[in-house]
Amino acid sequence: MTAGQDAPTVAVNGTEIPASVIAAELQNHPADNPQEAWAEAARALAVKTMLLAEADRLAIEAPLIEDAKGRTLVPDDARIEALLEREVSTPDADSAVCRRYYDQHLDQFSSPALVEASHILFAAPRDDENRYAAAVQSATDAIEELTEHPGRFAALAETLSACPSAKQGGNLGQIGPGQTVGEFESFLFNLDAGQLCPVPVKTRFGVHVVQAGRKISGETIPFEAVQPKIADYLEEASWRRAVAQYIAILASRTEIEGVELARADGPLVQ
Repeated sequence: MTAGQDAPTVAVNGTEIPASVIAAELQNHPADNPQEAWAEAARALAVKTMLLAEADRLAIEAPLIEDAKGRTLVPDDARIEALLEREVSTPDADSAVCRRYYDQHLDQFSSPALVEASHILFAAPRDDENRYAAAVQSATDAIEELTEHPGRFAALAETLSACPSAKQGGNLGQIGPGQTVGEFESFLFNLDAGQLCPVPVKTRFGVHVVQAGRKISGETIPFEAVQPKIADYLEEASWRRAVAQYIAILASRTEIEGVELARADGPLVQ
């Protein structure tokens, strides 16, 4: 039995949306199961029907409107766009608003700090206690040797490391946040340039001897360079919220059967 056969009748102000129309809409609403897809398609069509009814009430005609790719919208979609353009307005994101967002989200506009890293990996599975303990001891021994003879790191890596980086003397290149496992990064980013980690670093891959190389500080992109993108983002987000509120207000005064739509009792906040 299909989701359509199980689903209740969907109607807006007494006008039924045929199951065949909902079935055709399914392709636009991928979901984890047929029932969820059917519900999303039915909800989308109920909203569309409700908006077109409001366009009818306001005698809004279908203007010639092109989408972002230069294609002319079909009449129903054009009428909905014209309705929303008329009934929903949002303020522009001025410089002060953009600056406030920028200051509160500086991490989004900064390149991450990078650290040149080298390591020697003693591979061992976490669930093999004996092998893992042996790897810890091997890493401890290597750290003791490197403490006395710092210049031997590359040679030891070539001889001992189970990582392909052994061929480059253990050099992993520049590492940024999120590029390797958390335990490794926690130690690496807290080392000074040229410092050998004084303890073995344990990860799911085994046990590492870690040495930091040159550290490259992150850079912040100037506000002026990103202000237009911030404004576009904030205005789009504001528009989406306003449209959702407008739809909720319409739903609160529309008779809808078979699907649940969010409803609002208050006026539209522009």
